[in-house]
Amino acid sequence: MKAIHLPATAYTPQVDFDFSTHRLSLRGESYPENAASFYQPLIDAVVQYIGQLQETRITVDVALAYFNSSSTKLLFSLFDHLNQAALAGNDVSLNWHHDPEDDTIVEFGNELADDFNALELRLVEIV
Repeated sequence: MKAIHLPATAYTPQVDFDFSTHRLSLRGESYPENAASFYQPLIDAVVQYIGQLQETRITVDVALAYFNSSSTKLLFSLFDHLNQAALAGNDVSLNWHHDPEDDTIVEFGNELADDFNALELRLVEIV
């Protein structure tokens, strides 16, 4: 599959989905006017990608300083698909990068650990 590389904008995160190395990354802020039009193609690509995998190690790095409620819904969809990939026998690590002073982002990371327990989730402090 072809990699997806999108630069960050004022409203959307930088996206680096390198399917050949099994590394997916989202960095920046996420409050696009239409979150579905931004995230759905990414989710569709991930669904296609994980459909081809078998016992593969996937590393996901997420460092979002801010995201709105529309983005939250779609991020949950993305993480749900990755959780399903883990339940299917793949090893999926989610590194949730956060500012240690940002309680909201930390709490969201803890929610992810509770909701998607097949993912190997690590809370990683940004220093």
